[in-house]
Amino acid sequence: MTNLDELFKDQPIMAILRNMDPDRSVRLSRTAWQLGISLVEVPIQTPDAVPSLEAVLAAAQEEGRPVGAGTVTTMDQVGLCEELGVAFTVAPGLDADVVAESERLGVPHLPGVATASEVQQAIRLGCTWLKAFPASLLGKEFFPAMGGPFPRVNFVATGGMNAHNAKEFLDAGVRCVAVGSALEDEAQLPQLAQLIGR
Repeated sequence: MTNLDELFKDQPIMAILRNMDPDRSVRLSRTAWQLGISLVEVPIQTPDAVPSLEAVLAAAQEEGRPVGAGTVTTMDQVGLCEELGVAFTVAPGLDADVVAESERLGVPHLPGVATASEVQQAIRLGCTWLKAFPASLLGKEFFPAMGGPFPRVNFVATGGMNAHNAKEFLDAGVRCVAVGSALEDEAQLPQLAQLIGR
């Protein structure tokens, strides 16, 4: 099983493609891959989002790219993700049952946190990669503050991230920044490419 250390190694930017139809999801996935963004996440908060995930998975297989499923909040969703062959799952919050089911099925899981208590609980559950959400509201100061008591944690900043503020969060100690609509903004693409090559 590939773990999150391997998946996120040298990957400062991840693409999140939420609420997009399959064609648009594949198109933006290809934009991300061409920029050098290897990691793509397709949230499946509702069943009608699953076809978009399936379409990106099919495109990624041709490219040899890992694709994750986002907004995975139930054990049934974890099971579906394992069946579809996703590389990792992501959640907006921390759920011990989802973490345990992900581990049982061998699907690396990235749970969401927003407080020191949640970080501490996640570590106790064996998670060292955590999604900080919503990152723009938490602020970049959150990360060095959390780095003091929790030096082994790797944070992925998600929520309100784009090419304009990503560098500030990376400089604050975030290991990866997740962007969405920035991939459709031609003006932001050169900045994203520059961050990937940093």
